[in-house]
Amino acid sequence: MDSLEGKKAPAFTLEGSDGKKHSIKDYLGKKVVIYFYPRDNTPGCTKESCGFRDLNAEISDLNTVVLGVSKDSLPSHDKFIAKFELPFTLLSDPETKMMAKYGAWGEKVLYGKTSIGCIRSTVIVDEKGKIVKHWRKVPKAEAHPAKVLEVLQGL
Repeated sequence: MDSLEGKKAPAFTLEGSDGKKHSIKDYLGKKVVIYFYPRDNTPGCTKESCGFRDLNAEISDLNTVVLGVSKDSLPSHDKFIAKFELPFTLLSDPETKMMAKYGAWGEKVLYGKTSIGCIRSTVIVDEKGKIVKHWRKVPKAEAHPAKVLEVLQGL
């Protein structure tokens, strides 16, 4: 998929770990970091999520909300949040419709094997609903949250 930078963030409505439905339009007036990750409680996803947790206060101070998205169920998200004390909402996309719209679902290669699945990626959406940064593939999950913060600080 081509970069989504400069485009309007695709619409979605998904259930969140907070028991509410979430849509991109709910966040107009704030910046939103949406990070897509393959699975709760796996090494890379845990490192990335904990990185966003550790930087959450600084990110929040920049009028920014963090949302994590995977196809995991809400009960799985609840356990993941409790285990690692994640202070932000995780969205469940079991049918992968939102992930597909954001280029986070499709063909990927892992250890030389091609499969279909979640592509670890992230977008930053500005206060008007436009995507201002799109990482189509996140190479190092543990280092990524700091890079996101750096970009947010420059906006």
